Amino acid sequence: MVARAPDAGGQCRGIRLGNEDGLDHRVDSRDVTPLIAGLNAGDAGALDRVIALVYEELRRIAHRQLAGEQSGHTLDTGALVHEAYLKLRQLDRMQWRSREHFLAMAARVMRRVLVDYAEARRAQKRGGAQLPGAITAVSLAADQPGEEILALDEALRRLEALSERQSRVVECRFFAGMSVEETAAALELSEATVKRDWVAARAWLNRELTR
Repeated sequence: MVARAPDAGGQCRGIRLGNEDGLDHRVDSRDVTPLIAGLNAGDAGALDRVIALVYEELRRIAHRQLAGEQSGHTLDTGALVHEAYLKLRQLDRMQWRSREHFLAMAARVMRRVLVDYAEARRAQKRGGAQLPGAITAVSLAADQPGEEILALDEALRRLEALSERQSRVVECRFFAGMSVEETAAALELSEATVKRDWVAARAWLNRELTR
């Protein structure tokens, strides 16, 4: 099995990344901004309200991360969104900057859930630990996609050690499906920097995953 780096369109074998229905589900940032401020101020109910407002976007991100090319692949976007919600609730010291920043963090959390699940499946196959009970509802397509998730995660960890900024660009562009403009807003970078980092990161990942 050889995993592939995301291409210019943000796709990788085993994980299909595209706007599946061709619709724009984005929420006006102005609607979210007051709630983001509430989150930072410690408003206990602000997270639930943000989640409700961007729920369709979270489902889109979850679907992108779960979608595979094998027939018989089972999607459970709701379970993945729920697990992301539970983990986001634990980030009590996070200073949220914007809607884009929130979605980027949600995408990172979802990736962590899937990596943990894939690692548990690998351990179970080897006679080790059981699958984490909280995420057994999250379904992956047999063995290959799980192995590809792990291969990509390991490569991203190596990339992060070299350039944390480039690894964050990959999270936004590849895992969250963000545009260059949205990625720039989430990471507080210029669009030119995002474009350069995206090209460089894809080239580096391609070398790592195909050697």
